[in-house]
Formats: sequence, C-alpha cells, structure tokens
Amino acid sequence: MARTPSNMLPLGTKAPSFKLLNTINNNLVEIADLQVNKGLLVMFICNHCPFVKHIENEISKIGEFCRENDVSVVAISSNDIENYPEDSPEKMSAFASSNGFNFPYLYDETQEVAKSYDAACTPDFYLFNGDLELVYRGQLDDSRPGNDIPVTGSDLRRAISSLVNDLPIFEDQQPSLGCNIKWKS
Repeated sequence: MARTPSNMLPLGTKAPSFKLLNTINNNLVEIADLQVNKGLLVMFICNHCPFVKHIENEISKIGEFCRENDVSVVAISSNDIENYPEDSPEKMSAFASSNGFNFPYLYDETQEVAKSYDAACTPDFYLFNGDLELVYRGQLDDSRPGNDIPVTGSDLRRAISSLVNDLPIFEDQQPSLGCNIKWKS
C-alpha cells in the first residue's frame, strides 16, 4: 500500500474549474452548476484505495455535515480505469450508492482536473470559501489504516466549522496521506 502525501496547493488558490460526468445520474457537473454559498469541498477519492475504504463512512458523514452547513461537496475519481477497472464510472455509482453519498461523484477521465488541483493521492481534500479561494487542504484526521486511531474527521470538520462561522482557519494543516492517483501512462 503506497503512502503518498498530498501536495498542499497554496492557500488562496482559486478553485480550478471542471466539467465532469456525475456517475450517479450521468449528468455533467461544473463548478458554475454548484450552489456555492458558504464554501465548496472537493475530495479526490476512488473506490479501491485502502485509505479511502478506511474512511468511507466518515466521507458520507462529512457530506451530510457540509449540507447542514451550506457547503457544497463533490468527490472526484481521476484514476486510470484501464489498469484499475474497479474505479470505473459504473462501479463509482455503486460505491456512491452503497455509501449513501448525498453529493456528486465525478469521473475525471482525462485526469486534467486532478492535475489542475495538483492532487496526488486518495483521499485528498480541498476546502474553498464562498469566493472559491482555497482555505484548507490536507488530511481528514490522523487516522490511517492500521494505526488504531479512530476516524473522526476532526481536521476537516474543524476547518469547515471555522469557515461557516467566519473564524480564522488554522494554519498548521497536515497533508493527507493515501494511495497515489493512478496516472495513465
């Protein structure tokens, strides 16, 4: 199991635009379509990664927490499905359904969106304010497969709470850690 850290895109970066297939309903979704009030959470995940499987229940809970706090959410998978067919759009839809995702799960076939976000691993989290400026990037919490630390979402939840309550977001942001994005050759 690879242990790749996130690249930590500079704070203040404007959210790169995208127009991607929502595997849940086969509609195209772009940033302009999202109701971004308090903010936008962009998560790079995939179906097969043990780091994502470790937190999949908390990802659903974070989606609900965001909805309750007027923060839009999208998840994106950018993996090469030729070499990793378990991350195909059909299987993404099933994964979203089985986990009760209440947000779009988008497929980045060209991998250009992952590159524009400088995404490196799954999971990788990016929280933008209502002006689509990056205010948090990094880990969900300190839990990893096998380290016996409970999954709480504490780091990301604290950032979301600070954002929606107009409080400063802590600067000591830790990189996420997970499997590398499976880039096409």
